[in-house]
Amino acid sequence: MDHDDVLALFDDRIRRNAAPGDPGVRVERDGAVVRQVGGEDSWNGVVWSGLDEAGADAAIAAQVRHFAALGLEFEWKAYSHDRPADLGERLLAAGFTAEPAEALMIARIEDLPTDVVLPEGVRLQPVTDEAGVDLLMEAHEQAFGRELPRLRERILDHLRHGTDTVSMVVAMAGDRPISGARMELNPGTGFAGLWGGGTAPDWRGRGIYRALVAHRARLAADLGYQYLQVDASDQSRPILQRLGFAWVSTTTPYLRGPA
Repeated sequence: MDHDDVLALFDDRIRRNAAPGDPGVRVERDGAVVRQVGGEDSWNGVVWSGLDEAGADAAIAAQVRHFAALGLEFEWKAYSHDRPADLGERLLAAGFTAEPAEALMIARIEDLPTDVVLPEGVRLQPVTDEAGVDLLMEAHEQAFGRELPRLRERILDHLRHGTDTVSMVVAMAGDRPISGARMELNPGTGFAGLWGGGTAPDWRGRGIYRALVAHRARLAADLGYQYLQVDASDQSRPILQRLGFAWVSTTTPYLRGPA
């Protein structure tokens, strides 16, 4: 896999020509900026920008005004290969707050293992209803140490609208959810995104994260997708690299409130 080529493909198909990620949201193009806009529980933010040094500050100010008029917090999802090179510094100067950076990792599905190997006593259970979403959220709370009410509402919205672009699964140890993950499909792009996968502390190091990656890789392959993409933390990045993912860029979320 040529890293530069696949990164350019990702930028073009997933960012520059982004499709709405959730029910009830819209994608808007404002000059050299592509943004997603929805309600308070939706993900709102900038997914792509093609800025230069001369126009960057004005474009940033325009997005701040736009989301402020809507009364929405939003995220500018910046990547280390975006231009201008000091985009992050300009966002901070405009009142944004930087969240921890993550590695953008991409793999060809055909290069990944798809055999699901789980510890004894652990099974995978698809999430198809509200009870399953509750289990998924419980697993996330154990793994990440916090509640995620907005994510819960986004997932429930997908179930209410019967969309088939999100696939979710929970790893169960008996009646206890110990890990949960989802895959967001981007039809017509060849890319599927992996999200979640965090595991309860007392179950880490037993291959559950790897099994969830393999499970989703198999599903994506069966659906004809070519690539998997992950925004990886420092904890998951080494595992993904061993599985065959390449670190092609770094992404940093910059957040700004509506005020």
